[in-house]
Amino acid sequence: MASTEESGTGGTHPEHAPGDLQSFARALRRANGEINRLVHGFALAQGLHPTDVQALSVVLDSPVPLTPGRLREHLGLTSGAVTACLDRLEKAGHIRRARESADRRVVHVHYVEGARAAARSYFMPLAQAADRARLRFDEEELAVALRFLDALNDELGDLRVPRR
Repeated sequence: MASTEESGTGGTHPEHAPGDLQSFARALRRANGEINRLVHGFALAQGLHPTDVQALSVVLDSPVPLTPGRLREHLGLTSGAVTACLDRLEKAGHIRRARESADRRVVHVHYVEGARAAARSYFMPLAQAADRARLRFDEEELAVALRFLDALNDELGDLRVPRR
């Protein structure tokens, strides 16, 4: 009997049981490991620390202008570590810091457009792999997968990391 992968329906791996927490945990660890491998490669190529790349992701995905303090809270770093991270990112040309015009004490972190293009170029294989995987599913399945990922991210976002 052919597995769902062999039949071209783009199903699950045989060791995955839908609804089994261990199957979800194993698949999430594997995805996290693969993405971390790519992130570490980008960090190495850019002369950055993997935490710097994590900070870039937060800056990129923030729906509002990001401050160093909010970045510190999100990453669970000390203010000194965030300052060092932002210094490296600024020196490498990935971000710029700008003072808020209404309150000069407030600093916002912005992703530099040219650096965004470099990141897009480096991570294009990741985007292409995600697109190939996405094409294996119909709209209803994708809606469920997105709902799960959104719910998981909400739950994870509620977890607080210990302050350093």
